[in-house]
This record gives sequence, C-alpha cells and structure tokens, in this order.
Amino acid sequence: MKPWNISIALLTLLMAIASPTIAEVPARSKPILTQRDGEDTRPIEPTSPREESTEVEPPPENEAETTEETEESAEDAEKEAEKAARRERLEILAEGDRLYQAGDIAGAEALYQQVKPPFSSEGNARGIASLPDATADPTQLSPKGGVYWREAQAGWEQKLETRIFVPLEFLVEEDPEFIPGHLLLAEAYTHYEQPEKAVEVLERATTFYPNNPELLRAKIEVLGNTEQWLEASIAARQFALLNPDHPDAEEFTRLADENFDKFRSHVRKQLAGNAIGNVLTGAFSVVLTGNPLGALSAVETLILLARGESAIGNSIANQAKENLELIEDEQVVNYIEDLGQKLAKLSGRDDFEYEFYVIKDKNLNAFALPGGKVFVNAGAILHTDSEAELAGLLTHELAHAVLSHGFQMVTHGNLLSNMFRHLPFGGTVANLLVLDYSRDMEVQADVLGTRLLTSAGYAADGLRNLMVELREQYGEGSSFLRFMSSHPLTQDRIDYLESLIENGGYNRFAYEGVERHQEIRQRVAELMKDELDEEELEDLDITLEEEEEAQEEGEESTESSQEEENVESEGETENDPTTPREIPQD
Repeated sequence: MKPWNISIALLTLLMAIASPTIAEVPARSKPILTQRDGEDTRPIEPTSPREESTEVEPPPENEAETTEETEESAEDAEKEAEKAARRERLEILAEGDRLYQAGDIAGAEALYQQVKPPFSSEGNARGIASLPDATADPTQLSPKGGVYWREAQAGWEQKLETRIFVPLEFLVEEDPEFIPGHLLLAEAYTHYEQPEKAVEVLERATTFYPNNPELLRAKIEVLGNTEQWLEASIAARQFALLNPDHPDAEEFTRLADENFDKFRSHVRKQLAGNAIGNVLTGAFSVVLTGNPLGALSAVETLILLARGESAIGNSIANQAKENLELIEDEQVVNYIEDLGQKLAKLSGRDDFEYEFYVIKDKNLNAFALPGGKVFVNAGAILHTDSEAELAGLLTHELAHAVLSHGFQMVTHGNLLSNMFRHLPFGGTVANLLVLDYSRDMEVQADVLGTRLLTSAGYAADGLRNLMVELREQYGEGSSFLRFMSSHPLTQDRIDYLESLIENGGYNRFAYEGVERHQEIRQRVAELMKDELDEEELEDLDITLEEEEEAQEEGEESTESSQEEENVESEGETENDPTTPREIPQD
C-alpha cells in the first residue's frame, strides 16, 4: 500500500468513528402516517368553501427583495461610517506624530489622547491576578500557616517525613507568599531523593513569584542536579533579561553561561547515541513519506544542539527561505529590516545576528526562530494601522528569540515532531504536549516585548491594539481552536496587556508612525494584488493604483458621455417638429 493510501485509510477510519449514529437513520421528506384499525383513510373534505385557511401566505417577492436591499443598504452605510471614523482617527494620529517628531510632546499627547480612550475598567479588573507580596517573615503568616510552619520545622529537625511534607503542603496552599515554605518543601523532596517533586514545587512557586531571586537560585540548583542544564541556563538568562536593573542580574547571567556550557558538553558526549535513535526515526519517516529531509534534519538538529541556538536558527532559516515565497521589494524589505534592527539593539542579546524577512502571505502572522531570525507575513503589514502596532508584533517575536523559547521548543519537541510528522493530525497531538509551556512563554514574551516597545519610543499599547484587531477580525474562535491555541485567549491577552501597561506605568501616548506605515501598506497591497480579492481590499480600505486610474478614467468618460448626450439632446430638440415652439409676442 502506498504512503498516501495509508493516510486516506486512517482518515476514513477516523471519520467513520466520529460520525454520529443518528446519521444512519434515512431522512424523509414527509412525516409517516400510520393507519389505526377501522380508521377511514379517505381525504377529509372542507366543511365550507368559506372556511379561512390557516396557512401564512409568503410576502410578495418584490417586498422580500425590498427588505433585503434595505438591510444590505444599512450594512453598507455602517461599513462606510466605520471606514470614515477609522480614516479620521488615523489622520489625528498622523498629526500627533508630526508634533511628536517636532518636539511638541504635550501637543502630540493631547491628540493621541483624543482618539485613544482609557482602557475599560472591566479589562483592568480581569487582568493580572494579584497575590500578596512575597515575604520571609513568619510573623506575617496566618494562624493556620503559623501552625503548619512550626510543625514542619520540628519534623525537619527530627527528620520525620510525616511531620514534614503534610504541613508544608498545606502551608504553601494557605500562604503561598511565604517563600521559606516553598524552599523547605523543595529541599525536603531533594533530601528524600525525589528531585522531580522538588522541580515541580519550585516551578509552581516561580510562577507565582517569577522575579524572586531566592526561588530562582533554588530552581536553577535543582535543575542542575537533575542534569537539566539547558532549562537552568534559560531560567537564569530570562531573569537577567527581564530584570536588567536588579543587583543580582550579573550573577544570573553568569549562571546562565555556566549551565549552558554544561549542557553543550553533555550533548557532545551523548551525541552518538542520540543520533542513532534519531536516524532510526528519520528512516521510519523516509519509508512512510518518501521524504529524505526528515532523516537529514533529525541528525543535523542534534549536531546543531551542541553548537547553540544561533546555529539552529541559521539552519532552519535557510530551509525556510528555500521553501517560502518571500517579498524582495527593496522598499518593503528595508522598512522591516530598519524597524527590526532598531528594536533588536535594545534586546540585550548581542550574541545573535538578527535577520528579518517578509513572507508573501496575506494572513496576519509572524514567527521567530532561535538566534534572532524573524519571519513576518505581509498580512501583518496589511492588517496593522501604524508602525507602533507592527513594532508590537516584532518585539513580541524578538522576545521569544531573546528568551530562547524557540531553542527550548526544538530541544523538547524535535524527536516528537519527527515521530508524528507522517501521521494524520500528528501536529495537533505534538502541540497538545507543549500547550501549557507555550502559554507561559507567551506571557514572558508579552512582558519583555512591551518593555522593548516602550524603550524604542513607541506607544506601549501597540501589541494590545493589534490583539484588538485580531479579536475584531476573527472573534474568540471556536471552542476547539481556543483549546488548541498555544496563545492565551485573545480577550485574556487584551486584559493582561492592559493591566501590564497600566501597572508598569508604560506610556500609551507616544509615537505611532502612521504615515510611513500607510505608504508601505499600500506598497504591499500592490505587490499582493493577485492574492487579494475585491472584498478583502474593501475590508482593508485599500484602493490599488490601477483601480484609481480606472475610476478616474471612468469618471472622465462618464462626464464626456454626459456632455455628448446633452449636445445631441439639444440638437434633436431644435430639429424635432413636434417640439412646441415659443410663439413670439407682438
């Protein structure tokens, strides 16, 4: 059986299993009437010709058509009103940009505030869940928490497991802000040779208090003891990048480098054995799919792990450039490159060679590869209104690269991706296994991305406004898509970003960059004209140059035809003998 026959057979089997049993009952166009014993089945005649019919007559065709036309007219009017409001908003933002660049910051902010209303109170309330401030003072424990802590300390001194774990588990639930409780629980699990439990405790604690150095030191130590050096390195580097002004930032940068060196050394030692396993997996893929790239990339990726994330990013980027249709227009490429490099300089990772590419795809999307290789769909330019919104997307993707999220995904998902590559819906299964981890990454990227956006001088709500655009275009999506998405729900993202901006004191009323962005947006639409239909162009409120020329020619032609008709009409009127003449008066 050929490989594609296997896929068809599996898909058919899945569809058969998923089909509801009710579909087996044949549909009938009319209800079935059963005859009772002795019942007269002759048709019943009406009792009187004057009896009124209970059937509702359908409205006349012309009335229905008029109703539809009225509804369409109302929808068209609403769309035009929305477009007019959007154009007016962009004009005001553009005027604000001119004042901002001229140094009139107060005047610019006044215009920005005119078209950017405050965030909703509901969104702010639903944003970041508040926890009590972290503390190490046992006198601040609740009454129950105080009892649990004293009992756990007594149990630890006597090394009695039952008096250690039970009260500590209750303590971290009752008073999660008490940092020594998490630290002692993790230490106890490590002492009793349950390091995986210690990792779980500290992962949970750092989720509550991600910027607490004591928790993070303990987490890095436990990860190192369990030979999870890459995770330890990334955790340390993330703290240094997200807290550049912290007095311990330099220490965590050093820990990041030390643990990564251990990881790289370990990979080199284990490369031969791991490569054999991946070669077998790749060979399995070749047999089923006939694609030798699977086996090659599996071995290559393991070798590249020893070289680091920049090498991995270069390898994947080269493959992406070969397989994706990229926009090479100088004006568009320079715009994205200039904007991206401006933002990358603020990222704190000078060990990357940042590169930015535009994919000829009308959908709004972007992705970052390890080592600072960022790919942006042309649709991201088309569906954003300003440079600040596009910069918000770029800083978010840059944050993924800077925080080594792509590198983590490669190291955790490489073998899994190869295993599921040839199976129907395999990608879906693989994504489910990293779903929760990816959501944590998104929050981190939002935090660092917003900081980079603000540091570059752009309005801090660029990414938030883009999220609003996504919600308006696509809604919250189906329940399945919400469950499968590696990104938090769009409305939740909006609420979180609003709280992040307000609580962090970031400035929403800074440079937007409307005029230049609109010029590039128009240019991209011209380059994508074969991929965009009339409805899409109308929704984007973009008119192509050819259409403008055609409209102008049409208007000129209409005016010329009208003049000719008027001249002909006047001539006919003069020569028509039936036309009444004005009788001159004596």
